[in-house]
Amino acid sequence: MYRILKKKVLNPTVTMMEVDAPAVAKKAEPGQFVILRTDADGERIPLTVSGYDRESGSVRIIFQTVGATTKKLSMKEEGDFIEDFAGPLGNPTKTDGLKKVCVVGGGVGCAIALPVAEKLHANGCEVHSIVGFRNKELVILEDEFRACSDRFILMTDDGSAGEKGVVTAPLESLIQGGEDYDMVIAIGPLIMMKFVVRTTKAHNVPTTVSMNSIMIDGTGMCGCCRISVGGKMRFACVEGPDFDGFEVDFDEAMKRGAMYRDFERRAYEDTCHLLNKEVE
Repeated sequence: MYRILKKKVLNPTVTMMEVDAPAVAKKAEPGQFVILRTDADGERIPLTVSGYDRESGSVRIIFQTVGATTKKLSMKEEGDFIEDFAGPLGNPTKTDGLKKVCVVGGGVGCAIALPVAEKLHANGCEVHSIVGFRNKELVILEDEFRACSDRFILMTDDGSAGEKGVVTAPLESLIQGGEDYDMVIAIGPLIMMKFVVRTTKAHNVPTTVSMNSIMIDGTGMCGCCRISVGGKMRFACVEGPDFDGFEVDFDEAMKRGAMYRDFERRAYEDTCHLLNKEVE
């Protein structure tokens, strides 16, 4: 059992929690994830480690309420317990040796991008961060990104915060303006990463993307997280989650990612009804 030390609602659908998990905190690195269950009968879901404190033994997770399990998790409060919290799993994002990087985050993917930007900054790398959201109400972690970025650009679809537009617009301008990046690291919705790669590939700028596929065990046995990279089947949980963006088949990944959307929605609605009855 893993105790929730802190809970903070970041926007109407996104929640941050700090969990007491010393064994995970001791080994975790940016880019890795955990598999958790909210209770003994719960399903396994992967959540990326969005921060850790080795001294206190705490691990930070940030998640969006989109399905039944994340709904149950969002209902837990400080002092409550999570049944299982296994990790760290997956491979850390490669940050060593990079001198100048542009980190591009979209939506809740910014929770994954932040520790990467922080690690790069701590390594002495020049960090440019571009983050995008639909509107002002959904913006998260702005202050944290500003603190670890030499250059920070906030984009919103409607222009209610930062600049109006999508993340690829300033990325294109920066590259055309002469910014010579060792790497672009994109983390967010698949469609966003697809177009980031389309932008960088035109200029031959190396690009890493984080593939958060459907997972069950997180150890490569179930095969649910398989994706096509360079024409070969790869498992995101044990060979990723980071891959060369130029080689990822995003169209296939988006098709697979949508397979259980209707089921997830029904499970979410059933869970909401159940939780409301318990409150009553």
